[in-house]
Amino acid sequence: MDEEAIYDFPGIEAADENGLLAVGGNLSFATLMNAYKKGIFPWYNPGEIIQWFSPDPRFVLFPGKIKISHSMRNVLNKHLFKFTVDKAFPHVIKNCRKAKRDDDPGTWISDEIEKAYNNLFEKGFAHSGEAWQNNELVGGLYGVLIGKVFFGESMFAKKSNASKFAFINWVEILKKNGIELIDCQVYTQHLESLGAEFISREEFNGLLKKSIE
Repeated sequence: MDEEAIYDFPGIEAADENGLLAVGGNLSFATLMNAYKKGIFPWYNPGEIIQWFSPDPRFVLFPGKIKISHSMRNVLNKHLFKFTVDKAFPHVIKNCRKAKRDDDPGTWISDEIEKAYNNLFEKGFAHSGEAWQNNELVGGLYGVLIGKVFFGESMFAKKSNASKFAFINWVEILKKNGIELIDCQVYTQHLESLGAEFISREEFNGLLKKSIE
């Protein structure tokens, strides 16, 4: 298959109980944009065939409902980190790839994923939020922004609270720009503590259609 060809998808109701909808295709710009607009995202381990998911329920955060703990407010008030946007996207995704996670011995960010999202960044659809300390990149996140929806992909932290700092600052920017929905895709305790919640896939895709149009 031509790697630049657009890969189409079955209806999301065809996804299995784990949210797996389709296998194969490619990570071209056109395919990824088509997928996100339909509430579908790639998620698979390096060396595996590309797998596409549309889970039910969906884990999301409404920007106006973000929770900031008292301890995190103290971190923000102490100005321990500096926040920037899109200043180090390739470095953010590379650090997300290297990040050690308690619940995952490996990483799902392969060479082809890294290349595909750097391409989305160059085309203006992927973005990163960065946390710096003493001119060192110590935390950050990246994802895809289409219409009024931000699709979060991954985050990392080299210093305690650095990823939360980046996330909170990024959400504040999204709120100011009228972004209505943040897709967190699947559950993490980290994001739940910041206010993320489950909604049905049907509700998610209804919001998606409205917010992207």
